[in-house]
Amino acid sequence: MKYVIGARGSQLSLAQTNWVITELKKINPNTEFEIKTIKTRGDTDARPLFTIDQKGIFEKEIDKAVADNEVDFAVHSLKDVPSQLIENLILSCIPKREMVNDIFISSDGSTLDSIKSDAVVGTSSLRRAVQIMRKRSNVIVRPIRGNIETRIKKIFGNDFDAVVLAQAGITRLGADVAFTPLSIEDFSPSPGQGALGIISRKDDPNTIAMLKKIEDIDSRLEIEAERALSDYVDSGCRFPIGAYAKSYGHEMTLSVSAFSVDGKKSLSVKKSGAKNDPLSLGKIVGQELREKGVNDLAINWRQKVEEWNRQ
Repeated sequence: MKYVIGARGSQLSLAQTNWVITELKKINPNTEFEIKTIKTRGDTDARPLFTIDQKGIFEKEIDKAVADNEVDFAVHSLKDVPSQLIENLILSCIPKREMVNDIFISSDGSTLDSIKSDAVVGTSSLRRAVQIMRKRSNVIVRPIRGNIETRIKKIFGNDFDAVVLAQAGITRLGADVAFTPLSIEDFSPSPGQGALGIISRKDDPNTIAMLKKIEDIDSRLEIEAERALSDYVDSGCRFPIGAYAKSYGHEMTLSVSAFSVDGKKSLSVKKSGAKNDPLSLGKIVGQELREKGVNDLAINWRQKVEEWNRQ
């Protein structure tokens, strides 16, 4: 049996896909896998991510290849997977999640707390930009694009002194670079951060059954709570919101932070509920955010995005 897997051509995407292949081969040693690289809009659009409608930017073309039977399944960073998929596709598998926190990498080994005033810190995420400004109002935050390796190289040039990235990407790449972990309390992660999502066709039960063998149930339930919250609030890359669910026994806790685009205002909600009902927990937290005025925090985001797009 041979499967063809759709993936982006970036080093991170290929590393993630090869990791999935390794896990699948442990339980299917006689199965062959081939990677087919596919370019996406996110690979060709050089604008800062939060100035683009990000839904599907890194996966739409690949998922269309799955839907059209050009490939059998696709491996994505889960935070890039929209909740609404092409009609005949399904999120078949969520393997065990990596670390969810962000990290700080600087050219001189400084931490975010110790880096010099007016240092230029790069990020591709408006959420991270706001959180950096809240922590260090005297540094300059600028948008940065490119794959992980490119972003790291830029801090050793003349444009940036540091960059903030997700630790999961560095781990999966096996990148040999010194970094400082950032706390989840100060840098609430994007919903789904640190997890992989594997997409396949609904009418392909054999592939679904194979993929399910490497699924991590706790990771699936935690991600479902975060995505339910995100859908309820209708947040995206252009609205600064972070969410992190963690299960303990039969319970799950969902912690959420939302910010005004200037970072001056924030809302936080933390609720616990039954682990086996993540959708209800996400909705309950979303309802409380709305009651506390989360929609008011998004009022000036468009103006800020336009300002960043001119940098």
